[in-house]
Amino acid sequence: MGFVKEFKDFAVKGNVLDLAVAVVIGGAFGKIVSSLVDDIITPAILTPALKAANLTNLSDLVIPGTAIKYGNFISQVISFLIIAMAMFLIIKGFNSLKKKEELAPSAPPAPTNEEVLLTEIRDLLKNK
Repeated sequence: MGFVKEFKDFAVKGNVLDLAVAVVIGGAFGKIVSSLVDDIITPAILTPALKAANLTNLSDLVIPGTAIKYGNFISQVISFLIIAMAMFLIIKGFNSLKKKEELAPSAPPAPTNEEVLLTEIRDLLKNK
């Protein structure tokens, strides 16, 4: 039973659940960013360049006489840069929110009844 209990403790920990949520949200976010890159940004940036090269698709860019498709590579590099920029902006936003929370000092806790009584006793003894 020790193994089952250890596994249960591991699987139910907050870190594992947080990681599972992060993976699911990351997958969904990846699809959004991929669509943004593939359907909006890449065509907007590369359409003039493709027209100048008399091409209709980025994957048509190949080194003549070889099977090297450098157009696909360029597309993946652009996708990576956009995804990296999006992640950077998200993390930067979260970090700025954390800093604002850290800067707001919390009020010191009110003294307990015992502390108040001890303070009064101390003050009375000082006055004697």
